[in-house]
Amino acid sequence: MSQDLHALLGDLVVANRILAHEGVLDDFGHVALRHPGRPDRFFISRSRSPELVTRDDLLEFALDGTPVDPKGLRPYLESVLHARIFAARPDVNATVHHHAPSVMPYTIVDVPLRPVMHMASVIGGEVPVWDSRDEFGDTNMLIDDASRADSLARALGGGTCVLLKNHGAAVAAHSLPAVVFISVRMKDNAELQSRAMAMGTPRFLTEGETRLTAEMLMGERPLDRAWSYYRARAGFSGI
Repeated sequence: MSQDLHALLGDLVVANRILAHEGVLDDFGHVALRHPGRPDRFFISRSRSPELVTRDDLLEFALDGTPVDPKGLRPYLESVLHARIFAARPDVNATVHHHAPSVMPYTIVDVPLRPVMHMASVIGGEVPVWDSRDEFGDTNMLIDDASRADSLARALGGGTCVLLKNHGAAVAAHSLPAVVFISVRMKDNAELQSRAMAMGTPRFLTEGETRLTAEMLMGERPLDRAWSYYRARAGFSGI
């Protein structure tokens, strides 16, 4: 294993711990990382709660959602969700699926989730909503087969976030620090937007503000700063 891959897999473990600490992931939800040397492969933990993930839990998958070597471990049922986003989006190197409580209301009622603060510009404009019932009727509501995962990837399109009706959200970005930042800020924005709507009519970011601010925040310096902060909060300072 190359030194770069070894370091990235360590970061994948840390990303799990960060998102659990920040209240984006709980006992469920997951983070995936594309293989840096094999774009047709990715890594994700075995079926385990994110706060408990270790290096030994990580498995390598093909883009059809099947493990390369399961090692006798049980994978997440929704590993294919990440696989098909990676297949549809060559620009994406990290993905998250979560059920953050502050985001959930926007999957339940027909109120668009839109950026209300500059740090949340990274969620894009109005976040699209994918409803599995439109194509598949009643299901177990998991994204556990390729047809549903492909449909979700189409709803995500070229953006960073998509809501899953009555279920949760998926987030996609070019790196682990970026996908962690977007996931945390999606959670923060949902909470702030709900508070603002309780007080009155929110002032949302304009299209230009959203684009320009997101481009700035996705730069190397802001992401390095945020990643170091989240690592420290999760207990990984200096590691």
